[in-house]
Amino acid sequence: MSGRFVVVTGGAGFVGSHLVERLLAEGRRVRVIDDCSTGSLENLARVAADPRLEVIQGRVSACTELETWVGEASFVFHLAAAVGVDLVVKSPVGTIQNNLDETEAMLQAAAIRRTPLLFTSTSEVYGKSQRDVFREEDDLLIGPPHLGRWSYACSKLMDEFLALAYFRERQVPVIITRLFNTVGPRQTGRHGMVLPRFVDAARAGQALRVFGNGQQTRCFCLVHDTVEALLRLERCPQAVGEVFNVGNDEEISIADLAKRVVAELGSTAGLEWVPYDQAYAPGFEDMLRRRPSLEKLERMVGFRPRTPLTRIIRVTAGLEDIAT
Repeated sequence: MSGRFVVVTGGAGFVGSHLVERLLAEGRRVRVIDDCSTGSLENLARVAADPRLEVIQGRVSACTELETWVGEASFVFHLAAAVGVDLVVKSPVGTIQNNLDETEAMLQAAAIRRTPLLFTSTSEVYGKSQRDVFREEDDLLIGPPHLGRWSYACSKLMDEFLALAYFRERQVPVIITRLFNTVGPRQTGRHGMVLPRFVDAARAGQALRVFGNGQQTRCFCLVHDTVEALLRLERCPQAVGEVFNVGNDEEISIADLAKRVVAELGSTAGLEWVPYDQAYAPGFEDMLRRRPSLEKLERMVGFRPRTPLTRIIRVTAGLEDIAT
């Protein structure tokens, strides 16, 4: 592949594949690195024949030419990571190793020529905070280490510390984004993602399994809005060295989300209440709220996700096209 290009790690994943499509639509050259452990090459089917796309299947840390590829790139979107609470609970060792090893390898490669890099972290780093709205400068409250559920949050938080250390000590232009429940077409419920899981159950006429009492609230952001935010941050020099929440701030309880999904799909399915210790593991702790402050994002790039939840549900379920 000749000419400057963008590297997207995790580019065959849910968010990554939408980002790749958008980059190609803008006429850019893209090199994807993905081991397809949670992603799939099927996610890139629409653009697989595009001559500006190159896909390397493998782990970032195992790529022998990583330093060359990153050194030649104009920008890196580092999305490769373990995803989903279900996967985190079942495979804590793999979660920690994947998040730490891959990010360290990418930062080391980026440091050689100071290639700009955007790292996607997670709202999970806010931990058990009881704040009504999470702001980027807030203190964080992580649960104890004997509850493996928090290993994901801690590994991603360590990635944030490492990325900012490379920025300060080695002048790598780094941007950090904390994603809040990104959803949309091509996302699956395979690793516990709640909205596609609800959609699949409602469509099949099966009970929608609501964990805990269902009063925990979340905010759901359409993947197209997430991608727009990432691209705007890439183009914003003032974003370097900063952390940004990326999400929607329309809040809903999980129980009400299940009811909305049933209503939008015209399903006759009911709801089933499942205790956390049966859904995941004994002692599992959940966050009661997870609503982002978007002031910093909007102030910096002039954009904040605003797609209404009803439309998000319909687009995710394939009832409505995002272009309409």
